[in-house]
Amino acid sequence: MSNDLPTDASRGATTIIGVPFDRNSSYMRGTAMAPPRIREALLGPVSNVWTETGISLLQDGVFCDAGDLDLESAEDPFGAIEEAVGDALDKGLVPVCLGGDHSITYPIIKAFRERYERLSLLQIDAHPDLYDEFDGNRMSHACPFARIMEEGLVDRLVQVGIRAMTGHQSEQAAKFGVEVIEMKDHSDTLGLSFDSPVYISCDLDGLDPAFAPGVSHPEPGGLSTRQVLSLIQTLQGQLVGADIVELNPARDPSGITAIVAAKILKELIAKSRQA
Repeated sequence: MSNDLPTDASRGATTIIGVPFDRNSSYMRGTAMAPPRIREALLGPVSNVWTETGISLLQDGVFCDAGDLDLESAEDPFGAIEEAVGDALDKGLVPVCLGGDHSITYPIIKAFRERYERLSLLQIDAHPDLYDEFDGNRMSHACPFARIMEEGLVDRLVQVGIRAMTGHQSEQAAKFGVEVIEMKDHSDTLGLSFDSPVYISCDLDGLDPAFAPGVSHPEPGGLSTRQVLSLIQTLQGQLVGADIVELNPARDPSGITAIVAAKILKELIAKSRQA
């Protein structure tokens, strides 16, 4: 199997953008190393390039790879992320960003909001990430959805898989009108439906550590890989972009979490092809 990824594609194709950024991690660094690991798992010999809905990733016009952003030398990393995602959108592409810590979702959504009058966000996560600030950092990976909601960057935020809610974050969720589906209330027949374009942000710690152990903040009692795939596949709405974040290769010696991330990536690409 060839490991050569297309580097350009026609309008409507999905583009992968690597975002190797982990400066806002609160506990340990390492997620900046994730994008190449996910790519390796995507086109390595472990699996194949076909989605469950019968789409080959190597088919012309399906997807392309924009490579990794150079954020080490960037004076304003968030500005660079927002610009790169905006450029992809202006070309008619569907960006799927590979993080990186979860703080990257904030500048990504800023780029989307400039181009979408209406926008919904589905967050798959163990943690609400709604802190007003965390350890004195308002841009922490524990805070992006507070920034997104207080700036009105999305019209609707639905969180699935939550099982580490705190009192403060519960107050924040109520303040911003966030729809929180905690794991204790989760059903395999959620049937999520959106009447506006939808963006999916998938934090890999939303999965149970039995399925995705290679994260910095594992939280038992989470979603299975199949449950996450079903959420994507059964979602009613137009998928216009996504991110996969918080893979920490230092915590993933077997590579299984990277393989899970690649599987999720394939199905996100397939979902973005649906009208």
